[in-house]
Amino acid sequence: MEYAVLNNGIKMPMEGIGTFLLKPAEAEESVYQALKAGYRLVDTANAYMNEKGVGRGIRKSGVKREDIFLVTKLWPTEYEDGAKAIEDTLKRRGTDYVDLLILHQPVGNYLAGYHAMEEAYKAGKVKALGLSNFPEKLIQDVIDHCEIKPQMVQVEAHPYYPQTELKAYLAKYQMVLMAWYPLGHGDKSLVGEEVFTKLAQKYGKTNAQIVLRWHVQAGNIIIPGSKNADHIRDNFNIFDFALTEEEMAEIAKVDKNTRYYNMSLEDAAKAYMANQIDFNAQEEPRLPQKEPLIRKTSGRRPEQDRPPM
Repeated sequence: MEYAVLNNGIKMPMEGIGTFLLKPAEAEESVYQALKAGYRLVDTANAYMNEKGVGRGIRKSGVKREDIFLVTKLWPTEYEDGAKAIEDTLKRRGTDYVDLLILHQPVGNYLAGYHAMEEAYKAGKVKALGLSNFPEKLIQDVIDHCEIKPQMVQVEAHPYYPQTELKAYLAKYQMVLMAWYPLGHGDKSLVGEEVFTKLAQKYGKTNAQIVLRWHVQAGNIIIPGSKNADHIRDNFNIFDFALTEEEMAEIAKVDKNTRYYNMSLEDAAKAYMANQIDFNAQEEPRLPQKEPLIRKTSGRRPEQDRPPM
C-alpha cells in the first residue's frame, strides 16, 4: 500500500473501496471482501443509504477500527443542522469518529455545513475535512470563510478527464484529489485504449490495473467500487510495479477533456435539495450466504446512469 500525506499530517491510503450504488447488504459484503484483501480505506456517504451495512462489514472483517481510514459525506439537506447530521452518521456506522468527512455537493448552505465539520474536527470526531464536486470558485469560497482549510477534494477524474488545472490549484493549498469514476464509469473505450493494452501486456496486468496505477502515480487517491470479490482483489493488485515517466507521459496523451457527469449548479440545487431524506431509514438484511458477488450492469451508456453522489 502507498499513502498520501494530507496538509494536516494525516496519512491516507492511496486506494480504497467505493460503495456508491451498493445496497446495504452488498456494501457489507464488498467492504468485508476489500478489508480481507488488504484495503484499509472505505468510502461511503449519507445518500448511499448503506452506512449501516458498511459498519457491519468493517466489524465482520475483524480489522481494528484504528487501522481503517473511513470516509463519509454529508448531504446538502443536512448542512443547516450539521452537528446533528454528524452525530447521526457516527451512530449509523457504530464509531465515535470518521477519518475524513466531506460535504457531498456544492449546493445549499455549504458554509454552515463546513463550519459544523470544523467543530467536529476540533472535538476529535473528524480527522480530516473535504469537499466533493465543488468547482474551483466554490472551493475558494470555503477557504476564504473557513478556519481549517480542506485536506481533500473528491471529483470525477480519469485519463479522459485528468483534472490538470484543478490539481494545479489544489497544490497551492497542499490539498489532495480523490477520484471517483477512476475507470471512466465502465467506459470500455477508455480502458481499452491502445496504450493501456500495450502496458498491460508489458507488466502482466489488466488494462484496468494500468489505469489505476496511473492514478496512484499521478497522486490521485482512488475508490473503485465493485460487488465482485475477484474484481475487488484485482483492483488492489497495483502496488507491485511502477510506470516509467515516459509511460506516464504517453498516457497523458489520451486526455480528451471529457467528463461523464455534467450537471449545472442550478440543476444540482433543484435535484438535491428537493426532498428531505431520512438517512436513518436504512435496510438491515444481509446477503444470502451463497449469493454470488457479481455486479449486474444496466446496459445503458455511462452518461445515462444515475448521477454520482
